[in-house]
Amino acid sequence: MAAFFEETVTHVHHWTDRLFSFRTTRDPAFRFENGQFAMIGLMVDGRPLLRAYSMASPNHDDGLEFFSIKVPDGPLTSRLQGIKLGDTILIGRKPTGTLVQDSLLPGRNLYLVSTGTGFAPFASIIRDFTVYERYDKVVAIHGCRTVAETAYSRHIVDGLHADEYMAEVVAGKLVYYPTVTREAFEHVGRVTTGLRDGSIPAKAGLAPLDPALDRVMICGSEAMLKDTVTLMKDLGFEEGSSSKAGHYVIEKAFVEK
Repeated sequence: MAAFFEETVTHVHHWTDRLFSFRTTRDPAFRFENGQFAMIGLMVDGRPLLRAYSMASPNHDDGLEFFSIKVPDGPLTSRLQGIKLGDTILIGRKPTGTLVQDSLLPGRNLYLVSTGTGFAPFASIIRDFTVYERYDKVVAIHGCRTVAETAYSRHIVDGLHADEYMAEVVAGKLVYYPTVTREAFEHVGRVTTGLRDGSIPAKAGLAPLDPALDRVMICGSEAMLKDTVTLMKDLGFEEGSSSKAGHYVIEKAFVEK
């Protein structure tokens, strides 16, 4: 198993009947940038069964955290949702991904646009104190179907504001914007609609999206990715990559497909 670290499950939390998170131990040799993903999985019938999962924990954490959807007939997630304390998880040794700071040009505001479990890489990024040195505002947007599905992102943000050190770092800089589509809530509507009509930036106390000032990271369902990329192009944003920094980046290797 030279291609994998074998880590032990240390915590499991089921947020809804569709969503859960879990933590594992972390080999000191496993290094990653906040926002990256790795192939993780389980041994099934003597072979590794793997999918791409973003690290939800920041790279300074001693453990690893992941946020997952439950797919009843999913080859991996149907098994992964049943993990218990002490179980072994395979973690690929080579993290990668486009949701990293060096893929973006310098800017004033950072928008982290997610739906569903696409919030996972942003749970890592908003717990990285260096992000708040780069940007005046960090706007973490989490689009879900129901209020219950925002529980994980709300837990992460509440934890930052309660943390003895990070509370001072994020104060006045981190804007959390959960929005749902299927029931009454403080924010209702699709993420792309709120960005296109300017209502999300306005509620964050900011001007409409502008490539001269704003940088955007996007992670979520295929439909959301497509619609948000269309919006970015309409507004004159250019996509960034590891070879050339730009105004926005997207992550396609996402567990919720």
